[in-house]
Amino acid sequence: MADKNQEIGGIHFPFPFTPYSIQKDFMAVLYQVLEDGKIGIFESPTGTGKSLSLICGALSWLRDFEQKKRQEEAHLLKTGTAPSSDGKDQPPFILSSHQKTPDTLRPPGEPDWVTQFVQKKEERDLVDRLKMEQIRRKKREERLQQLRHNTQLKYAAKRERQEEEETERLLRLSRDILAAGTEAEPLEQLASGEEDLVLSEYESDEEKGAPNGLNEDEDDLEEEHVTKIYYCSRTHSQLAQFVHEVQRSPFGKDTRLVSLGSRQNLCINQDVKSLGSVQLINDRCMELQRSRHESKSQAEDQEPKRRRQAPRAACPFYGHRHLQLFQDQVLLEVKDIEQLVALGKEAGACPYYGSRFAIPAAQVVVLPYQMLLHTATRQAAGIRLQGQVVIIDEAHNLIDTITGIHSTEVSGSQLCQAHSQLLQYMERYRKRLKAKNLMYIKQILYLLEKFVAVLGGNIKQNPNTQSLSHTGTELKTINDFLFQSQIDNINLFKVRRYCEKSMVSRKLFGFTERYGAVLAPPREQPRLAGFQHFLQSLQPGVTEAPTAPVEEGEARVPRPASPLMHIEGFLEALTTANQDGRVMLSRQGSLSQSSLKFLLLNPAVPFAQVVKECRAVVIAGGTMQPVSDFREQLLACAGVETERLVEFSCGHVIPPDNILPLVICSGPSNQQLEFTYLKRELPQMMDETGRILCNLCNVVPGGVICFFPSYEYQRQVHAHWDKSGLLARLAVRKKIFQEPKRANQVEQVLAEYSRCIQCCGQAGGMVTGALLLSVVGGKMSEGINFSDDLGRCVVMVGLPYPNIKSPELQEKMAYLDQTLPRTPGQIPPGKALVENLCMKAVNQSIGRAIRHQKDFASIVLLDQRYARPPILAKLPAWIRDRVEVKATFGPAFAALRKFHHKKSGLS
Repeated sequence: MADKNQEIGGIHFPFPFTPYSIQKDFMAVLYQVLEDGKIGIFESPTGTGKSLSLICGALSWLRDFEQKKRQEEAHLLKTGTAPSSDGKDQPPFILSSHQKTPDTLRPPGEPDWVTQFVQKKEERDLVDRLKMEQIRRKKREERLQQLRHNTQLKYAAKRERQEEEETERLLRLSRDILAAGTEAEPLEQLASGEEDLVLSEYESDEEKGAPNGLNEDEDDLEEEHVTKIYYCSRTHSQLAQFVHEVQRSPFGKDTRLVSLGSRQNLCINQDVKSLGSVQLINDRCMELQRSRHESKSQAEDQEPKRRRQAPRAACPFYGHRHLQLFQDQVLLEVKDIEQLVALGKEAGACPYYGSRFAIPAAQVVVLPYQMLLHTATRQAAGIRLQGQVVIIDEAHNLIDTITGIHSTEVSGSQLCQAHSQLLQYMERYRKRLKAKNLMYIKQILYLLEKFVAVLGGNIKQNPNTQSLSHTGTELKTINDFLFQSQIDNINLFKVRRYCEKSMVSRKLFGFTERYGAVLAPPREQPRLAGFQHFLQSLQPGVTEAPTAPVEEGEARVPRPASPLMHIEGFLEALTTANQDGRVMLSRQGSLSQSSLKFLLLNPAVPFAQVVKECRAVVIAGGTMQPVSDFREQLLACAGVETERLVEFSCGHVIPPDNILPLVICSGPSNQQLEFTYLKRELPQMMDETGRILCNLCNVVPGGVICFFPSYEYQRQVHAHWDKSGLLARLAVRKKIFQEPKRANQVEQVLAEYSRCIQCCGQAGGMVTGALLLSVVGGKMSEGINFSDDLGRCVVMVGLPYPNIKSPELQEKMAYLDQTLPRTPGQIPPGKALVENLCMKAVNQSIGRAIRHQKDFASIVLLDQRYARPPILAKLPAWIRDRVEVKATFGPAFAALRKFHHKKSGLS
């Protein structure tokens, strides 16, 4: 497929084929959004080539931006002065050098010669910085050029690594032999390996300077961050798909792209990866890095130690030379996560850290939502957003994602378990712990005790057997919760910092893992056997039984993280501003089932930092309607002015007669269709739904997907049809499948559904395909591709409104009513939220069909409420403009029969 240069408005857009007109429009608007530093909301239906439009539009802008920047650099280096301009056309690297924060602005009345002197100095500093950047860039380009033309370098590095491993093995063997012959008098008799469980002496940031995260070797890997595009999406499969699109695009060979992932996805150290839990893998990895830095500093420190300690293990895949080679290989060629892991194993270098060291020089960074939207995670990954471009794809659920990332829940069982574990840990190592460690541990124990007390429980009793006198749900502001818990006198910021720096939860996990599942030394058995028994009693449904070995081929369940690890997230959430969050106290029958949950009410707070720092932000998706949520809840509250916001929405590439969207207000027996909570469980409503589907299955070929508002309602309708005989009538024309609740069964059901449709299409006969009973918001309402015969008709049963009685939703509605301005003639913001949540779910579900230009399908909306103008207005434009409202079933059925007869005849 030959590349085709498209010129749109004087801008060249390389494209792998002749683009659709809507793709040209998309790229032109995207280019201008990035150039002008705006915030763009882009909607492009699935099947219209959105990913390719994003790639070619954004990378065309980056190409031109870099060219302009090189020209400005050359001029500056040649003349030593910045070109005279009003600043409008100057690239950010020049603008930023002259833009100062309010506290560094020139004082009024300052002499001109002082101002000129300072400006000259700034220009000299800028020239020096540019020279250093050029040197680093030249070195990187030379390394990449060598790698392109000399593959032997890669294999030489691999041989060198094998030699280093052998040397290290011999050194370790020598140390073990020496250690065996040396008798050291310990402070206290500890079992082998138990030394690592004791907390190191803790110093707060006030008592020591902030540590530099990079040593000299690592500093060589750190470069100036070039202007880049951060692309993020929901899932790793979506990110991999985007990377493959880049590889196939005209920019595939010349783009420096790096994919970021979690340690769980990228770690190649089997000892660490086998821990299973994300939190445990993260903590163990960081502990290995800390051990590496500590061993280096200990080697340099010549002061005599109180006792000799065995050298701590460091990760064998974290070495400067190999990370340098890995970084260069990443930048040399576009790779997805799987290819990064393969490269890491081959180079003997950590893909997790290697990919992060490649961020500064990369032009495109591909990463999951959470890594970009969570401030602490973003900073830990080395992501700098200042002056950069962010593209958030599949952003229809962006608000929910931000809210979910920053919300956390802890159960009564976890609180009791963490308290018991930490108390036993403190008793075990009390004589070895320094005063500051003991102080913080006692504060954490106090917090846990008060959290249990506020739920109505007793920390000293088993949570499984404690019945609570008062049950129900209660919502409180953060300050009210802190006062009621009697912990308002504790500095939670310092406690959270201590947990993070001391890694107390990791030490605690090692302790409980050792004594909760492994035999203790003989002298410790009586005391620790009781501890083990108590730990087991805290686990709901766990009884003492010998541990059976895992059979070969049987999936191993990841070990759960320490409950304290989970509680740390809750402590961090409590440091949120009082007005932006709530704490929900859920008191159930027993303490173990009760919980404390933090709810983030204002997702604009964490998102505001992204908007403020970035040059431009693009929020894109296939179905972004209704857009008002993004404008009001997210962007306006984040401080985005109306002039900075650009909205772009395009139609579909399919011909108008390839889609038939119908609103059906009544069924075959003239039963009015209104699936409210009160009416939808009536037998006549369920019967009418079954009769409609029977008629549809008679005229629709291939696959029919029917979406119900909930799993419970789907189960109820299925049982009613089975009893009334409607299920058997449906099975005459379509084989019936149900969406499973368990995620690991989805693939199997989809495969059988697809196979059935394919076989029916080839064999002919009475059965013409399959009927899939699905659930809105379930596994099949997002991300699943029902193209062609897999989805010839999508049916929506009712409007899937969220549960209005949910305390969380009620609090969110109240919050929006209080904080958002009410527009005259419009419904209150809280009620608008409920409607928007409903219609977002509808739009995602009906978007499963029509996946490419030649595809066709009918969309049937069963509920007369769909005919209301405010509801219709929230459908995607390409569907809304073609909707036909049918008051009775006869004309609707005639239109469906005609549509499918005509389209099937053509196909």
